[in-house]
Amino acid sequence: MAPYEALYGRKCRSPVHWDEVGERAELGPEIIQQTVDVVAQIRDRMRTAQSRQKSYADQRRRDLEFAVGDHVFVKVAPMKGVMRFGKKGKLSPRFIGPSEIFERVGTLAYRVALPPNLAGVHNVFHVSMLRKYMANPSHVLNFEPFQLTPNLSYEERPVQILDRQEKKLRNKLVKRVKVKWLNHLEEEATWESEPEMRRRYPELFGKF
Repeated sequence: MAPYEALYGRKCRSPVHWDEVGERAELGPEIIQQTVDVVAQIRDRMRTAQSRQKSYADQRRRDLEFAVGDHVFVKVAPMKGVMRFGKKGKLSPRFIGPSEIFERVGTLAYRVALPPNLAGVHNVFHVSMLRKYMANPSHVLNFEPFQLTPNLSYEERPVQILDRQEKKLRNKLVKRVKVKWLNHLEEEATWESEPEMRRRYPELFGKF
């Protein structure tokens, strides 16, 4: 018997030939030709769908290429599952650097000279994780060290409540607090729900 039948105790019906469970009544070369035609149709429709999805993705792709000696920023991001991660327009992923490229690995990867505090991070990055930096002596970069994990992510945590406001709606009162986040400037503070922040970070409200 087939593995499916051994595992589930019944015969398997597939999109190629959707028979009723039991013995097939149709035998001979006709069933073989029907199967071949259906498989060819499925493959043709899959190629069409893949081509359509590729055309959508290509609209947002950019051809990036760097040379040895170029300086780049390396992309880092908040950990998945953190409350702030994934909300558009707020606390977007940041970059660290600039760091120098000292070797090209294959066609789409580069070896980057990372600072000593990131010695445990693998220093080969895909081109999509890099952004070019045009060196200029007049640029002053304020670099704040990140507490990064080996997969170049960091935890987004609130460090201070800067302000509080109450907004009166028709049937309820909405309380919000302005929160300064770790690894972000005060200008990037965001307004959050006070009940939610009290539930997740009660230690903050003793300082406000």
